[in-house]
Parts: sequence; structure tokens; C-alpha cells
Amino acid sequence: MNPTLTYFAQQGPISDPGKHVSLFNNLPTSIPELVKLVQGVTIHIFWAERYRFKAPPERMAELQLRWMEKRLARTLELDPRPLTEPRPIEKKLLGNCRDHSLLLVSMLRHQGIPARARCGFAAYFMPDHFEDHWVVEYWNAEQNRWVLVDAQLDVLQQDVLKINFDVLDVPRDQFIVGGKAWQMCRTGEQNPNKFGIFDMHGLGFVRGDFVRDVASLNKMELLPWDCWGVILNESLNDPADLAALDEVAALTANDVPDFEAVRTRYESDPRLHMNGKLLSYVNGGMVEVNIP
Repeated sequence: MNPTLTYFAQQGPISDPGKHVSLFNNLPTSIPELVKLVQGVTIHIFWAERYRFKAPPERMAELQLRWMEKRLARTLELDPRPLTEPRPIEKKLLGNCRDHSLLLVSMLRHQGIPARARCGFAAYFMPDHFEDHWVVEYWNAEQNRWVLVDAQLDVLQQDVLKINFDVLDVPRDQFIVGGKAWQMCRTGEQNPNKFGIFDMHGLGFVRGDFVRDVASLNKMELLPWDCWGVILNESLNDPADLAALDEVAALTANDVPDFEAVRTRYESDPRLHMNGKLLSYVNGGMVEVNIP
């Protein structure tokens, strides 16, 4: 296995299941079965009411669980059965697209399959719009390529969204990774205001997802509202920032053939590198968080 594949076949600090690693033993090994397992234990907060479940306020803290070990601990508190046992809706752990992706990545890495979470934008939630979203990219050894998987979209969601492609092999024009989205907006190929979620959109939002994708490629799969480095720069016109981001976008668009160059840039550039402190949106405001 080449060094890049070896790197992504190993857990990172966030994806590591820690003391709950035994939960990953004897799991199925096929992508369809693992995705079904993810959907059996996790529910996206924005979709919960579609399943006739209104999450109580005291459970909103589950959305702030960054670490896989803590997410697994809470999963067991809600329902102590093995992960292979699907939970009723009210016993599923609350999360979002990032959390579905992180769980699948963690399970795949445990099985020695190279995998990484990708932050970017999906073209399949609303017409003529690119929705803030996360998916999984795993190495398919038989096909010798990286494959995108949307671990969130179960049968109900696929039906509601009228998905007409295989969510276990998402086309690259349906999920746009952060660096590619940045390129599309910077060249004028797309309007930055078409990228975002709710009332949040524009080039600044694209920059945030782009930097989070770079961090995730370095196995720092942070929360969608975690902010650091250049994400916090109010200016979008700094020539040095724009040049640096353009260079990194060229390295991270699509399936990242030159990972070592990406890793070197991330480690050496404080605009990109999460240095152990960040600002995160918690309970209606931004708070400082220390990341070990």
C-alpha cells in the first residue's frame, strides 16, 4: 500500500473509537451494509421530524460531540445494544452529515480501508443550489479509485430528494469538494451565493468549507461550525490569502492525487492549520474551544 493509502487506513485523533473500539469488531465489511448500520444508529437533526421524532432540547448537546469515542459513548447510553442492532428513532444519536461521515470513516479505517471525510457542497438537495454537506471518500482497491459515498441518505431521504444516482458512488458533479467549489466561484463558473445553507452563503462560506475539507484531509474532521485561521478573516480580498487558497484549491479539488503536497501546506500555513484552539458556535454564540 502506498503511503497515502496507509495514512488514510489509520485512525486520526478524532475518528479513533478509543475505549469503545470493540464495538467495531465483527461488523459487516461491505459498503452498503456499513452505510445501513450508520443510518441505524444516527439521525440527522434536520430530518428527525420527517420520522415523527421531535428531539428534546436537552439532547441538542449531542450535536457538539466532535470525537468518535464520545459519540460512541453517548450511542451506548441511549441504547447499549451492539451497533448492528438498528435503533428506534428516539434512541438514535443526533447528528448531521459530518457525523454520519465520521462514523463510516472510523469503521472503514478500523477495517484497514483507506477513508476520509470530505467537506463541500451537494447539488442534490435543491435545484440550482449547492448545499453545505459532508460525504465519505474511500479507496476502492478493485477499481483503483477514490469513491464518494453519502452515508446520510437513507431510502426515505432519497425518495424525498428524488435522487437519481447511486448514493454509494456519488458523481463528482453532484458533490463538489471544498477546493473545487472555491475554484468554481473564483473563476466565475458559479455564483458564490448559490453555495451555503439557510441564510448563510457566499464566498466566505465557501472558504470555510474549503478549509474544513483541507483539515479533514489531514484527519482533523472538525464540526461544521468550528472556525480558525483564515476562516476568521473578515476580509475576502487579501491578495496573499487569495493566492494561498487558490494554490491549495488546485491540490485538493476532486480526489487529491498529490496528498503529500496538501499535508505539507496544511502543516506549514497557519491560515489552514488548526493549532489547538478554535472558535465554535455553541448555544447561540461563539466560544473558544481547546482541541488536544
